[in-house]
Amino acid sequence: MYENGGGFNPGKPRGQRAGRAFRPPRTPPDRGGPSALPGPTRGYLGTDETGLSFDLETITRDAPVLIAGPTASGKSALAMDLAARDGRTVVNADALQVYANWRILTARPSPADEAALPHALYGHVPREAAYSVGHWLRDLAPLLSRPVVIVGGTGLYLTALTEGLADIPPTPPAIRAEADRLLAAGGLPSMLAALDPATAARIDSRNPVRVQRAWEVLQATGRGLADWQADTAAPLLPLAEAQAIVLRPGADWLNARIHSRFDMMMSQGALDEVRAELPFWEPSRPSSRAIGAPELVAHLRGDLPLSDAVEAAKTATRQYAKRQRTWFRSRMGGWRTLSLP
Repeated sequence: MYENGGGFNPGKPRGQRAGRAFRPPRTPPDRGGPSALPGPTRGYLGTDETGLSFDLETITRDAPVLIAGPTASGKSALAMDLAARDGRTVVNADALQVYANWRILTARPSPADEAALPHALYGHVPREAAYSVGHWLRDLAPLLSRPVVIVGGTGLYLTALTEGLADIPPTPPAIRAEADRLLAAGGLPSMLAALDPATAARIDSRNPVRVQRAWEVLQATGRGLADWQADTAAPLLPLAEAQAIVLRPGADWLNARIHSRFDMMMSQGALDEVRAELPFWEPSRPSSRAIGAPELVAHLRGDLPLSDAVEAAKTATRQYAKRQRTWFRSRMGGWRTLSLP
């Protein structure tokens, strides 16, 4: 249930607080993983779509819980609170946290967090592998027999889970290679122009990954992505059978967290993580889309001063968060909203 004032009140001692709420600590902890992020850790104070305070006790203890939110919004901390409370497994719904070669740069849970609570679908995919939303759904399906909290910022994963996924044939390697070549040569506008009208009207035209995927589907099958999506199968987990929460932080608050978090990543060894990846670096791989990786690679190859690389990575992260917020607004109208400072 919701109550005005039922969340965290910083003026009251812990024993006088109503329920268990989320609150922003003044300083971040000194270790990696979700609980090291500046701002909300082990929970934070927010309001739901009615404007009332948000408390952990308003979240179901029985049904699967889904948590979406932009990068650096504190969603992993909320997921761990729920996992600890209910004995749930924390299941990853982030397309880059699946890769084994990244931990710091993708803000995967720390080894300590993974040891403290059960986690699944983190770091289980090798760097060279392509991993699609279809792969993720197949890996997720057997986990739904246990209590779970599914958390991540990849909106396509979460909407495919709750709305269904079209059974599109795999893209032939030759078409994928041609798409990679076109994109590398600055061919995004021409790829977008080649799409069928229905797909072009729906797609995020500023997201090269989505445009390339739509172009590949049309080239490989002769059918537009929108046409395939119209034949979508039943969802693995209908929205009505879960409690779905989307975090909606204010831009200024989130941007400050993004900057602080990237500085923290650098202090924790992000540059060394990228340095270890250099012998295997292939820009066209899906795993190479980790935000900050191309910028730090450019520095390590002598193309950018470190300060410029860090600023470019922060800018890329802010832009990514803005795209995520746009997706959540347009595609997650049926989710419970938690507005953050």
